[in-house]
Amino acid sequence: MSFLTKISQLFSKNNSNQRLGIAFQHQGVSLCSIPQQKSDNAIDESTAAKVIFEREKANSANFSSAIQKLHSNCELEGDACLVLNEAQSQIVQIDKPSLPDSEMNSALKWQIKDLVSISPNNMVLDYYDAPLLAGGKEKINVVCASLDELKKLVEATEQGTVKVSAITTQEFAFANLLAPQNDANLLVCQQPNEEIVLLIIKQKKIFFHRRLRGFAQIGNKSAEELSFSVIDDIGLEIQRSTDYFERQLKQAPIKAIKVLLPIELENLFIEKLAENSIVPVSLLELPRPYHQHREFAAAIGASLDNIPYDKEEVVTGVNS
Repeated sequence: MSFLTKISQLFSKNNSNQRLGIAFQHQGVSLCSIPQQKSDNAIDESTAAKVIFEREKANSANFSSAIQKLHSNCELEGDACLVLNEAQSQIVQIDKPSLPDSEMNSALKWQIKDLVSISPNNMVLDYYDAPLLAGGKEKINVVCASLDELKKLVEATEQGTVKVSAITTQEFAFANLLAPQNDANLLVCQQPNEEIVLLIIKQKKIFFHRRLRGFAQIGNKSAEELSFSVIDDIGLEIQRSTDYFERQLKQAPIKAIKVLLPIELENLFIEKLAENSIVPVSLLELPRPYHQHREFAAAIGASLDNIPYDKEEVVTGVNS
């Protein structure tokens, strides 16, 4: 998984047989605590008793208090990955500087200072390569967050034997749920009361990401509203995203659309979206035995370092 490794290196690490994903959302903090996978990546159904899924209502002003409640209500231990929401992190794309890796981060703070709202003196950042346009200059996507805020979250999380081992964003957490494939897949992902995220993933890399505004309450829509207005609007945004991916980035067409919407009418959404799509549309399956906890998908994606993918699915994706 492409964690924000340079951010995570600011904090101590801990070896444990439990892994925690803690996802910060606009209306709460979600926790997933699962046993670390075996060396063969197999998930033992008998370990289900060690699995914890909890959610505390909260907003950005009391995330630390929510984490304290999770500690009080659950016996937490192990390595934790924090998943930042869109308000906690900012992403900008710039030309990649011609600098050694050792100098990159310190230089990037000042290069992006006018593009973000975080002061360079209070900025922690990481970056990942952007798709290279034919004949274009090499670019990177820079992800930054407030050091002061991260310190508070890490301090609240690191109690007992819990240690923060990584910090990431929703986009990377969702991407980690997809089996590695050479063909591009478009993901339509959401967590409760959050905006929908569109991602185009290829070979475990994020080639495109975009948040769709105005769909945070899609779970409250009726079947009629989904069928005759919402689906059309989202379908149009998907088409715009795929057009950019294929025409501007000069990439081969996407081969599938995967949906992860923890709403009651998720299957209807998939059915209606498929009616207007020329590529297959299906459910983005979560690893068993956690597949029923779709509202915790971001936390699950962050807590799993090596997803136990179905071997047939991986082979099909690589060879297709």
